[in-house]
Amino acid sequence: MHELILLRHAEAVPIETSGDDRQRPLSGHGEQEAQAAGLWLASHNIRPQRVLCSPARRTVETARLALTALDSLPVPQLAEEIYDASPGELLALLDQHGDIGSVMLVGHNPGIERLVALLVEGRSDDFRGMPPGALAVLHLDGMLEPGNARLDVFWSP
Repeated sequence: MHELILLRHAEAVPIETSGDDRQRPLSGHGEQEAQAAGLWLASHNIRPQRVLCSPARRTVETARLALTALDSLPVPQLAEEIYDASPGELLALLDQHGDIGSVMLVGHNPGIERLVALLVEGRSDDFRGMPPGALAVLHLDGMLEPGNARLDVFWSP
């Protein structure tokens, strides 16, 4: 893998509204954030070859809305291990897809923001935050390991 696109799910309704964290849908604002992320990807000609997505409703909806703006993309592969994952667990999952040139992972904080810090800074305790619907585009110069990525773009709606 030489390109890793990390997308945090867009804004979801509060847990009090749905009762089950995994079933929280996107809010109306979150739907707009997800669509904006897709438009940003399309306008920058960023087209992942594989999309890995948490099975939580808000991440599935984020992926669907974002990918609508792009042509002929793969169907997102649901990966249970993304939900509530540590950076190490996310690295282990991504390592299984190392043969793919460009991978997008749609997930949750704090795992996503800590993964960015781990890959770029070499440690996951130095994270700065990713707001809902934010994208980080990283490029790897070699192996997928701590401190071996370059953050090329950070975008948020």
